[in-house]
Amino acid sequence: MLTRRVALGGAVQGLAAIASASFLKIRGARSAGEERVVHSDAEWRALLTAEQYAVLRKEGTERPFTSPLLHEERRGTFACAGCGLALFSSSTKFDSGTGWPSFWAPLDGAVSTKEDQSFGMIRTAVDCRRCDGHLGHVFDDGPRPTGLRYCMNGVALTFKPAAA
Repeated sequence: MLTRRVALGGAVQGLAAIASASFLKIRGARSAGEERVVHSDAEWRALLTAEQYAVLRKEGTERPFTSPLLHEERRGTFACAGCGLALFSSSTKFDSGTGWPSFWAPLDGAVSTKEDQSFGMIRTAVDCRRCDGHLGHVFDDGPRPTGLRYCMNGVALTFKPAAA
C-alpha cells in the first residue's frame, strides 16, 4: 500500500541517488581519467608545512621574493607540492619581476581556474587539477606566445630537474 511516508521516502532516496550520481560524474570529469587526491583537513595539515598548508589549502599568498624557486633556472618540471602532479615546464618560466615564480603556460590539463573576488578585486585563481590546491593567479600581462603570466606561489610547487 502506498502511503505518504513511503512515497516521500522513495522521493528522498531518488533525489539522493541523482545527487550522488551527479557528484560522481562531476568528480570523474574533472579528474580526466586520473585519480583525484583527496585528504581530510587533518591529513593535509600533517602532509604539508604550515606555509604550504596556508597557501595550498587556505588560498594564502607567500611573501614575494622569498621562494628559492624564484631563481630556479635548471631544466625540469615544476610540480604541485600537495600531490606531485607536474604543472609547468621550465621552458615556460620567465622573470616577471613580481617576486613569484612565473610561467607563460601550464602543462596541458594540469591546472584549473576560477574567479577570485577576494580583497575587492576580480582575479583568476589557478588550482592544481588533481588536488584542488591553490597555486596562485593568472594575469593577461605575460610574454608571447600566450600573453599570460601564471604567477605562482613557490611554496605550492616543487622542482624536479630533468635527467642529465
